[in-house]
Amino acid sequence: MTDRETLEQARRAGEQMHHFPGGLHLRHNKRISCELPIALAPLPAQLSVPLLQYSGDEAKPIVSSGQSVLKGEEIAASSHPHATPLHAPTSGTIVAIEPRPASHPSGLDGLSIVIETDGADRWKDLQPLAGWRQAEPSLLRKKIRDAGIVGLGGAMFPTSAKVDSGSVRDVHTLILNGAECEPFISCDEMLMREQPAAVVLGAQVLQRAVGASRTVIAIEDRMGAVSDALQRALNAAGASDIDLVKVTTIYPEGGEKQLVQILTGLEVPSGGTPLDLGLLCQNVATAAAAAQAVVEGKPLIERIVTVTGNGVLRPRNLLALIGTPIELLINECGGYTPTATRLVLGGPMMGYALRSDANPVTAAANCVLVLTEAELQAPQPEMPCIRCGECGRVCPAMLLPQELNRFVRNGLWSEAADYGLKDCIECGCCDFVCPSQIPLVDWFRYGKAELRLRARERREAECARQRFEAREARLEQENTERKRRREEKKRALGNDQEKQRRIADAVERARRKHDS
Repeated sequence: MTDRETLEQARRAGEQMHHFPGGLHLRHNKRISCELPIALAPLPAQLSVPLLQYSGDEAKPIVSSGQSVLKGEEIAASSHPHATPLHAPTSGTIVAIEPRPASHPSGLDGLSIVIETDGADRWKDLQPLAGWRQAEPSLLRKKIRDAGIVGLGGAMFPTSAKVDSGSVRDVHTLILNGAECEPFISCDEMLMREQPAAVVLGAQVLQRAVGASRTVIAIEDRMGAVSDALQRALNAAGASDIDLVKVTTIYPEGGEKQLVQILTGLEVPSGGTPLDLGLLCQNVATAAAAAQAVVEGKPLIERIVTVTGNGVLRPRNLLALIGTPIELLINECGGYTPTATRLVLGGPMMGYALRSDANPVTAAANCVLVLTEAELQAPQPEMPCIRCGECGRVCPAMLLPQELNRFVRNGLWSEAADYGLKDCIECGCCDFVCPSQIPLVDWFRYGKAELRLRARERREAECARQRFEAREARLEQENTERKRRREEKKRALGNDQEKQRRIADAVERARRKHDS
């Protein structure tokens, strides 16, 4: 297929449904958290806002302990090109900037800004972008960046970085991802059910910000109520350039690359992004947050969190401020059941266990899952790989997990990279089907971290080499310059001596002539 044919096929995204390889049919268990409407989580006495809120470096606090802040006021920033600012989720007083639980996969504490709330919930002066439909797209992108919008699907990649890249990459189609494939998680589904107009408005904002000519909103084929709500919102908005499509429910159809393959039949190049096909993917909640940033001037200070599982009494979705202790969300849902055993942040496939419910809500906290003892499989001893090939059959990225596992365990890093370790999306399908109970995803996460470390060491070594060579060249140039100056001095001194000799000879000749 030529580049022109590929581009034309990408432009027809959503017109025909395709399939991605592998995947699993899982029981979704979403109904238990969809029976009640979204509720507002109570305001806690303290909010703990981790400074590591996006996929990058920690932000730097721009406030100090004892300082009063208003809701929406910027409290941390960073010079990192992919960084986003952080804002106060409510009004109150900064009481500490110290290490606190950070709700991070590492389980480590992170530097956090602790705000003692005053209960007034007083906003700073908001500055919405008036006439945004006619405003320059660059102004919309700046609003999104200043509001600290990140991907609310769980990755927390800064939305402004995606939109900025898309604006210079000739994006023709915006894809809003409403295919919430992880079992138990229903925050996006409830958002689309209850606030479909916000999602449609967000689609229009992002579409103008990136310069796309059309938008595709992709939802699961099981979401009948969502489909009706969004279609009514689209009709009310007269959004003829936004198409609503249903995709087959098979995990992980909500993965960015898998969704692109479903909608277009095209694969995102290895190491590439959908931008390479003229596509930009965003989560539906991210779109709604972008609309709030542009139309209302509100930064990202809250998100919808699914609190669910058989270990909590009344599962439901809560709109919680970032920094809210998870314990408060559990209590709002009736507390734990007597059989509650494990607390997981995220879904059962890609989430991770938390040590404590003192951890705060972050922008990535789309779900708090409480599992019971009956739902937890007793740890089984790991056995040798029997080369059954089941992991390769279900891998949606078309990798060979059994080979990657061998390479990573034996430190064969170049082979692991050649076999596409970086393309692993850590969906957990291979773990789910492995009869030998091999923790494949854990090994792949370790391997990817090792590849990143080695790549960084190579970059640092290359920088050190360049600095050394530059220093050697500078010293050589300085040495050459010193030699040149010495030679010039010698020549100058030699010329002076010759001049003095000639003068002396002339004086001697004059003296002899005078004496004679």
